[in-house]
Amino acid sequence: MTTLALESGYWSSLGRGVGAILLYALIGLALMLIGFYAVDLTTPGNLRRMVAQGLPNAVIVSAAGMLSMAFIVVLAIYAQAGKLSEGLIAALIYGLAGIVAQVISVRVIEMVLGIDIGAVLKSPEFSTEALVVAAAHFALGLVVAVAIL
Repeated sequence: MTTLALESGYWSSLGRGVGAILLYALIGLALMLIGFYAVDLTTPGNLRRMVAQGLPNAVIVSAAGMLSMAFIVVLAIYAQAGKLSEGLIAALIYGLAGIVAQVISVRVIEMVLGIDIGAVLKSPEFSTEALVVAAAHFALGLVVAVAIL
């Protein structure tokens, strides 16, 4: 009969890892929701309702915003190299700073390019302008994420 021997401290290490996953997931979720509502507050109309209605441009812009927030959270976690407390704090602070930078920057890009984001988001037809705004969200999320390193 063969027995399985686990290293000393295996279960506590496993528990710590599961705890870290749950805590980072909660911070990531909170930041994505805060980011979504920040975009919603700074755009004309109710973004949540437009997404629920399936308006393609609202969905595209919202999805890009969430992806960019995920980049920021992932790089904040990676940059802390296994230090849980520091990683959680960094993810939260970098995430909030990223939301502010992203919302302001995207609004500036829309203004400079003459994009009426309210009209774009409310349109039931796909608009290439939504891709420009989505790309701005995506790019700014990458910039902020890499700046963390």
